[in-house]
Formats: sequence, structure tokens, C-alpha cells
Amino acid sequence: MTEIETRQAGRRGLLKAAAVGTAGTAVLATPNVSRAQTLVLRFQSTWPQRDIFHEFAQDFTGRVNAMAGNRVRLELLPAGAVVGAFQLLDAVAAGTLDGGHGVSAYWFGKNKAFSLFGTSPPWFGNAHQLLGWFYYGGGEALYNELIRDILKVNVVGFMSGPMPTQPLGWFKQPVRDVAAIRGLRYRTVGLATDLFNVMGAAVTALPGGEIVPALERGVIDGAEFNNPSSDRVLGFPDVSKTYMIQSFHQNTECFEILFNKTRYDGMADEVKAIIRHASEAASADMSWKQQDRYSKDLIEMTQRQGVQVVTTPRPVLEAQLRAWDQVIRNLEGDAFFKKVCDSQREWCRRVGNFYLRYEAPAALSFTHFFAQR
Repeated sequence: MTEIETRQAGRRGLLKAAAVGTAGTAVLATPNVSRAQTLVLRFQSTWPQRDIFHEFAQDFTGRVNAMAGNRVRLELLPAGAVVGAFQLLDAVAAGTLDGGHGVSAYWFGKNKAFSLFGTSPPWFGNAHQLLGWFYYGGGEALYNELIRDILKVNVVGFMSGPMPTQPLGWFKQPVRDVAAIRGLRYRTVGLATDLFNVMGAAVTALPGGEIVPALERGVIDGAEFNNPSSDRVLGFPDVSKTYMIQSFHQNTECFEILFNKTRYDGMADEVKAIIRHASEAASADMSWKQQDRYSKDLIEMTQRQGVQVVTTPRPVLEAQLRAWDQVIRNLEGDAFFKKVCDSQREWCRRVGNFYLRYEAPAALSFTHFFAQR
């Protein structure tokens, strides 16, 4: 080999080595993308697919899926797709479903304290205060004590989505006085069941999709579900034109997001964080979205569907508060129930007092700017 050929061969060797080195550097610089298979979880709501509540469940699952990338994907199903609405907790605990979206009052039959985490007595000023107690006033620890130590249910739960005060409901004729409630065949759930029983009603607990058919067939005389958007799409205006608003039976409520505990414990810490933060983000978004949708749907029902909105008489509201006193006395014989009530009362005395003293009356400013015009 000549000297020139030797130099050229050496130069080719250096170029080859440089190319290998560059490729190696490129490999090292490539992000460490996981090729693990996406974890797909079956997640069912307790709501009919057309209900805005199912949409709120979709808002939560959409946030989880967007933030989790390819690590996990929640597949949302409506009530009844796998189990009925009232069977969701058992299905999630057993692993038949990986998770679900509902309200804790639906598990009232297992332990009445469940309802305190979703449809508590009306000592909270609003559902934001209920969520405040849950996350900053010791409520979450008490909830975990109920599901893990007392009932030993294999689930993990989060509270999310503050609901405004629920209406007294839909009736053939307005409830004019307390006497009209006695003997009334009425639909509600949770502690409100005990409340209306004390007031003399005959109460039936039904999931959302079954209420309107029961009203239409005359199985019940009156019913509440939750809000104008849900009520309108579920068809309440088709079977009743009397919509009574304002009530203390479910003054504050929020959603419950459930996951099978075994499945949840096996998730990476960052996925667990995504689920918690997605429930918080969906909670905030719901509080904004419902302002728009509920107010519009109430107007649509009154202006286009002939619905008459009637305010619940004050004597009925006062009778509800007296009935609550009796319900609480009856149930505080259970040590855990009383423990939760004591915790809530302590929070509400302090927080409720703060807001009542601190905030100017909204009715005064609204009347000034809008009512006189």
C-alpha cells in the first residue's frame, strides 16, 4: 500500500469512528420513551349517558387521559353498561370495574355515615365548604376510616364537583304547606330519605334514569334529582309542570370518584398524582360550567316548556330543619356517625361564621343592579 493509500485508509477509519460516535451520542440524547403497553381501565358512571352528570364524569376522565399520555387510559361507560347505578361501589371493590363516578349517598344502605360525605345536614353554607372540610378539615381521614377500617371496602375515593342546593323537586301540585308532605310518595336518596320519613312522606330511592318513568306511571307523586340541566334532559318537564326550588334536604352535595384499591395501589406515583389533580381540576371546571348550563336550562324550561317555578314556602323549610334535628339525634347513637358530625360542626361554626360575617349580602347588590330594571 502506498503512502497516499495508507493516509486515505486512515482517514476513512477516522470518519467511520466519528460516525459511530455521533450515532452513539444521538442514541444517548434520545428521550427515554416507555414502550410499555397502555393501562386501560374500565370506568363507569352512575348516570345516564345523556345526563350532564355523565358529561362531568367525562370531563374528569378526559383530564386523566390527556395528562397521563400513554401510561393509562380511562374508558368511560354510562350507568347500566356493566352494573346498575346502585351497584357501582360493589363492582369497583370487586374489580369488576376499575373505577367509577357517583355520589356517596348511593351507598347509604351500607352505612348511613356515607351520606355525610355527600348529602350532609345543611350546616355547610354550600358545597365548596363541604369540600373544604373534606380536604382541609379532617374529612378525608374520616372517609378513609369508614371505607377501610369499618366497612373494609377495597376502594380509594376522592370528592369532587360542588353542587348547588338541590330543588325540592317536581310535583303534580305545589307543596303549599307541611301537611302536604305527609303521605306523599317521594323519591330521594341518602339522609334525605330519613328526613322525609320523619316528615311523614313515603320515600322511594331510585337511580336517575328510573325517576321520570316512575312519575309518569304514578308510582310516585313527587321527586327530586338534582339540577335544571339534568332534570330537563331526563324529561321531567314532560311529566310535570310544577318545579319547586329551594330546600334543605340536600343543601350541599358533591361527586365521589372511586377506584379499585388494588388496582390503584399498583399504579406509579405520578399516575396517582394525575388522578388526584384531575379530580381537583374537574371540580373547579364543573363549578364554572354549571353556572352557564343550569341557568340557561332553567330559562328554557320556563319559557319554552311551560314549567312553573315555585319557591318552597318558608314553613316547609323550617319544618325540614326541625326534622334534621330528629334525624341527627336518631343516628348519633352510632359513635362513628357522631364523630363525623362533630367534625363537620366544628368546621362549619368557624368557616360558616367567617363567610356570613365577611361577605356583603349578594341579594342586596343583585337587587340594586338588576331587580329594579
